[in-house]
Amino acid sequence: MSKTITRLFDNYADASAAVRDLEAIGISHDDLSIVANNADKHHGDHDGGINEDGDVTRGVSTGAVLGGAGGLLAGLGLLAIPGLGPIVAAGWLAATAAGAGIGAAGGAVTGGIVGALKNAGHSDDEAHVYAEGVRRGGTLLSAKVPDDRVQEVEAVLDRTRVVDIQERGRVYRESGWSTFDENAPAYSADEVARERATYAPDRL
Repeated sequence: MSKTITRLFDNYADASAAVRDLEAIGISHDDLSIVANNADKHHGDHDGGINEDGDVTRGVSTGAVLGGAGGLLAGLGLLAIPGLGPIVAAGWLAATAAGAGIGAAGGAVTGGIVGALKNAGHSDDEAHVYAEGVRRGGTLLSAKVPDDRVQEVEAVLDRTRVVDIQERGRVYRESGWSTFDENAPAYSADEVARERATYAPDRL
Protein backbone atom coordinates (compact mmCIF):
# COMPACT_ATOMS: atom_id res chain seq x y z
CA MET A 1 0.00 0.00 0.00
CA SER A 2 1.03 3.60 -0.44
CA LYS A 3 0.09 7.01 0.87
CA THR A 4 0.12 10.43 -0.74
CA ILE A 5 1.98 13.06 1.27
CA THR A 6 1.44 16.66 0.21
CA ARG A 7 2.96 19.90 1.43
CA LEU A 8 2.32 23.53 0.48
CA PHE A 9 5.20 26.00 0.20
CA ASP A 10 5.01 29.77 -0.06
CA ASN A 11 8.16 29.83 -2.21
CA TYR A 12 9.10 27.71 -5.20
CA ALA A 13 12.75 27.61 -4.07
CA ASP A 14 11.77 25.84 -0.84
CA ALA A 15 9.64 23.33 -2.74
CA SER A 16 12.33 22.59 -5.30
CA ALA A 17 14.85 22.02 -2.49
CA ALA A 18 12.39 19.55 -0.94
CA VAL A 19 12.07 17.76 -4.29
CA ARG A 20 15.83 17.33 -4.44
CA ASP A 21 15.90 16.07 -0.84
CA LEU A 22 13.28 13.44 -1.65
CA GLU A 23 15.05 12.35 -4.82
CA ALA A 24 18.28 12.11 -2.79
CA ILE A 25 16.71 9.50 -0.49
CA GLY A 26 15.55 7.48 -3.47
CA ILE A 27 11.98 8.66 -4.07
CA SER A 28 11.45 8.28 -7.80
CA HIS A 29 10.46 11.38 -9.75
CA ASP A 30 7.65 9.23 -11.17
CA ASP A 31 6.13 9.29 -7.67
CA LEU A 32 6.51 13.05 -7.19
CA SER A 33 4.48 15.96 -8.48
CA ILE A 34 4.87 19.71 -8.25
CA VAL A 35 2.38 22.46 -9.11
CA ALA A 36 3.63 26.05 -8.80
CA ASN A 37 1.99 29.40 -9.43
CA ASN A 38 3.59 31.24 -12.35
CA ALA A 39 1.66 34.52 -12.33
CA ASP A 40 4.95 36.42 -12.14
CA LYS A 41 6.30 34.50 -15.17
CA HIS A 42 9.34 33.46 -13.14
CA HIS A 43 9.47 30.24 -15.16
CA GLY A 44 8.76 31.85 -18.53
CA ASP A 45 5.65 33.05 -20.29
CA HIS A 46 2.62 30.84 -20.65
CA ASP A 47 2.02 29.62 -24.20
CA GLY A 48 -1.66 28.83 -23.68
CA GLY A 49 -4.56 31.10 -22.98
CA ILE A 50 -8.33 31.28 -23.19
CA ASN A 51 -9.79 30.09 -26.45
CA GLU A 52 -12.92 31.43 -28.12
CA ASP A 53 -15.07 28.91 -26.24
CA GLY A 54 -13.78 30.16 -22.90
CA ASP A 55 -11.68 27.06 -22.23
CA VAL A 56 -8.20 27.32 -20.80
CA THR A 57 -5.75 25.94 -23.34
CA ARG A 58 -2.46 24.28 -22.78
CA GLY A 59 0.89 25.68 -23.78
CA VAL A 60 3.12 23.90 -26.24
CA SER A 61 5.27 22.60 -23.40
CA THR A 62 2.44 20.93 -21.49
CA GLY A 63 3.66 17.54 -22.63
CA ALA A 64 6.45 17.93 -20.12
CA VAL A 65 3.90 17.63 -17.35
CA LEU A 66 3.55 13.95 -18.15
CA GLY A 67 7.20 13.27 -17.40
CA GLY A 68 10.69 14.25 -18.30
CA ALA A 69 14.22 12.89 -18.46
CA GLY A 70 16.21 13.26 -15.28
CA GLY A 71 14.65 14.50 -12.06
CA LEU A 72 11.14 15.81 -11.60
CA LEU A 73 12.16 19.45 -12.04
CA ALA A 74 13.57 18.68 -15.49
CA GLY A 75 10.04 17.86 -16.61
CA LEU A 76 8.36 21.16 -15.69
CA GLY A 77 5.81 22.38 -18.21
CA LEU A 78 3.79 25.57 -18.53
CA LEU A 79 0.01 25.36 -18.49
CA ALA A 80 -3.12 26.87 -16.99
CA ILE A 81 -5.80 25.26 -14.84
CA PRO A 82 -9.08 27.09 -14.14
CA GLY A 83 -8.94 29.00 -10.88
CA LEU A 84 -5.17 28.66 -10.59
CA GLY A 85 -4.18 30.69 -13.62
CA PRO A 86 -0.75 30.16 -15.17
CA ILE A 87 1.31 27.49 -13.44
CA VAL A 88 4.36 25.34 -13.96
CA ALA A 89 3.88 21.71 -13.14
CA ALA A 90 5.29 18.22 -13.48
CA GLY A 91 4.29 14.76 -12.39
CA TRP A 92 1.21 12.68 -11.73
CA LEU A 93 -0.89 15.18 -9.77
CA ALA A 94 -0.63 17.82 -12.49
CA ALA A 95 -1.36 15.22 -15.14
CA THR A 96 -4.45 14.07 -13.22
CA ALA A 97 -5.70 17.64 -12.74
CA ALA A 98 -5.22 18.52 -16.39
CA GLY A 99 -5.30 15.13 -18.03
CA ALA A 100 -8.87 15.19 -19.29
CA GLY A 101 -7.95 17.99 -21.64
CA ILE A 102 -4.56 16.84 -22.84
CA GLY A 103 -5.00 15.37 -26.27
CA ALA A 104 -8.55 16.64 -26.60
CA ALA A 105 -9.58 18.70 -29.59
CA GLY A 106 -8.10 22.16 -29.25
CA GLY A 107 -5.99 21.09 -26.26
CA ALA A 108 -8.52 22.30 -23.67
CA VAL A 109 -7.47 21.72 -20.09
CA THR A 110 -10.23 21.06 -17.59
CA GLY A 111 -9.90 22.22 -14.00
CA GLY A 112 -9.55 19.41 -11.56
CA ILE A 113 -6.96 20.24 -8.90
CA VAL A 114 -9.37 19.72 -5.98
CA GLY A 115 -10.65 16.46 -7.46
CA ALA A 116 -7.11 15.25 -8.11
CA LEU A 117 -6.11 15.95 -4.50
CA LYS A 118 -9.21 14.23 -3.12
CA ASN A 119 -8.61 11.22 -5.39
CA ALA A 120 -5.09 11.09 -3.94
CA GLY A 121 -6.55 10.65 -0.46
CA HIS A 122 -6.78 14.18 0.92
CA SER A 123 -9.84 15.45 2.75
CA ASP A 124 -12.15 17.96 1.12
CA ASP A 125 -10.87 20.74 3.39
CA GLU A 126 -7.22 19.91 2.72
CA ALA A 127 -7.81 19.83 -1.04
CA HIS A 128 -9.48 23.24 -1.04
CA VAL A 129 -6.79 24.90 1.10
CA TYR A 130 -4.00 23.37 -0.99
CA ALA A 131 -5.62 24.57 -4.23
CA GLU A 132 -6.24 28.04 -2.83
CA GLY A 133 -2.62 28.16 -1.66
CA VAL A 134 -1.42 27.61 -5.23
CA ARG A 135 -3.90 30.18 -6.54
CA ARG A 136 -2.41 32.74 -4.16
CA GLY A 137 1.17 32.11 -5.23
CA GLY A 138 2.23 28.91 -3.54
CA THR A 139 3.80 25.67 -4.70
CA LEU A 140 2.34 22.24 -4.02
CA LEU A 141 4.54 19.14 -3.70
CA SER A 142 3.01 15.67 -3.53
CA ALA A 143 4.71 12.32 -3.11
CA LYS A 144 3.30 8.82 -3.43
CA VAL A 145 5.26 6.67 -1.01
CA PRO A 146 5.00 3.10 0.28
CA ASP A 147 3.59 2.80 3.79
CA ASP A 148 6.96 1.76 5.22
CA ARG A 149 8.56 5.03 4.06
CA VAL A 150 5.85 7.47 5.14
CA GLN A 151 7.58 8.53 8.36
CA GLU A 152 10.90 8.97 6.58
CA VAL A 153 9.42 11.16 3.85
CA GLU A 154 7.37 13.20 6.31
CA ALA A 155 10.51 13.80 8.38
CA VAL A 156 12.38 15.06 5.30
CA LEU A 157 9.54 17.37 4.28
CA ASP A 158 8.96 18.70 7.77
CA ARG A 159 12.56 19.86 7.98
CA THR A 160 11.73 22.29 5.17
CA ARG A 161 9.78 25.56 5.29
CA VAL A 162 6.28 24.15 4.78
CA VAL A 163 2.95 25.87 5.33
CA ASP A 164 0.74 24.80 8.23
CA ILE A 165 -2.43 24.28 6.17
CA GLN A 166 -4.76 24.22 9.16
CA GLU A 167 -3.50 27.64 10.20
CA ARG A 168 -3.46 28.94 6.62
CA GLY A 169 -7.01 27.72 6.08
CA ARG A 170 -8.06 29.57 9.24
CA VAL A 171 -6.44 32.77 7.97
CA TYR A 172 -8.15 32.39 4.59
CA ARG A 173 -11.55 31.86 6.22
CA GLU A 174 -11.11 34.87 8.51
CA SER A 175 -10.75 37.00 5.38
CA GLY A 176 -14.08 35.72 4.02
CA TRP A 177 -12.86 32.77 1.91
CA SER A 178 -14.79 29.51 2.11
CA THR A 179 -13.65 27.11 -0.64
CA PHE A 180 -11.49 27.08 -3.73
CA ASP A 181 -13.49 28.36 -6.70
CA GLU A 182 -12.18 27.43 -10.13
CA ASN A 183 -14.37 30.18 -11.61
CA ALA A 184 -12.76 32.88 -9.50
CA PRO A 185 -10.26 35.13 -11.29
CA ALA A 186 -6.65 34.07 -11.06
CA TYR A 187 -4.38 36.18 -8.90
CA SER A 188 -2.34 38.79 -10.75
CA ALA A 189 1.43 39.02 -10.37
CA ASP A 190 0.99 41.98 -7.99
CA GLU A 191 -1.58 40.13 -5.89
CA VAL A 192 0.70 37.10 -5.68
CA ALA A 193 3.62 39.30 -4.62
CA ARG A 194 1.53 40.86 -1.85
CA GLU A 195 0.33 37.45 -0.70
CA ARG A 196 3.85 36.04 -0.57
CA ALA A 197 5.08 39.10 1.33
CA THR A 198 2.39 38.53 3.95
CA TYR A 199 3.92 35.18 4.85
CA ALA A 200 7.61 36.03 4.29
CA PRO A 201 9.80 34.65 7.12
CA ASP A 202 10.89 38.10 8.29
CA ARG A 203 7.22 39.07 8.72
CA LEU A 204 6.37 36.15 10.95
